Amino acid sequence: MMLHVPHVLSADEVHALRAALDAADWVDGRETVGPQGAQVKHNRQLPEHSPIARELGKQVLAAVARHPLFFSAALPLRFVPPLFNSYQGGEHYGLHVDGAVRRLPDGDATLRTDLSCTLFLCDPDDYDGGDLEVVDTYGTHEVKLPAGDLILYPSSSLHRVHPVTRGARICSFFWLQSMIRDDQRRGMLFELDQSIQKLRGRLGDTEETVALTGHYHNLLRMWSEV
Repeated sequence: MMLHVPHVLSADEVHALRAALDAADWVDGRETVGPQGAQVKHNRQLPEHSPIARELGKQVLAAVARHPLFFSAALPLRFVPPLFNSYQGGEHYGLHVDGAVRRLPDGDATLRTDLSCTLFLCDPDDYDGGDLEVVDTYGTHEVKLPAGDLILYPSSSLHRVHPVTRGARICSFFWLQSMIRDDQRRGMLFELDQSIQKLRGRLGDTEETVALTGHYHNLLRMWSEV
């Protein structure tokens, strides 16, 4: 399942993050990938362990935590702390797939990457090129969202970032492990939850909506890994 999650950050929140990022020191983006990714990755990133990256990452995670659509779709269990990247002057990231397991920056804990997230911090008119291209079983999708919006997609998908030929493409990106490992089951739970919310909004808490809510939670209980 691939999902556009709108309005994760407000315009004021985007402006504050951009001001902090514009004043930060950036490094070669190849520092955070393995040998295969390093061959096709050409961009800049905030240093993974820098204080500003950690502080801004906390703000991003706080924003997604309060977004009901994001939670319903992702059912997150744990996150890799968000990173921040910049593409300009022809920089790009060739076709690749994200690593299945990532080590968390603090300690020896690891995380299975079920879902990848890109949070856009600039508007489409700010730059040319730079589309995120995601290839899945339903075809090829090109994504270029307004500042403050996020795209959520399975980490198993092949994807790339096209060269930026004007301006700068600034984003935050991160991975998460979901309580539901299987993408199809996660998608079914998302559709069921969204249908329940629409029915409750139209009818209130009826016998039928309560019963459907019970089925949702029993499926979540059956399938979740926590």
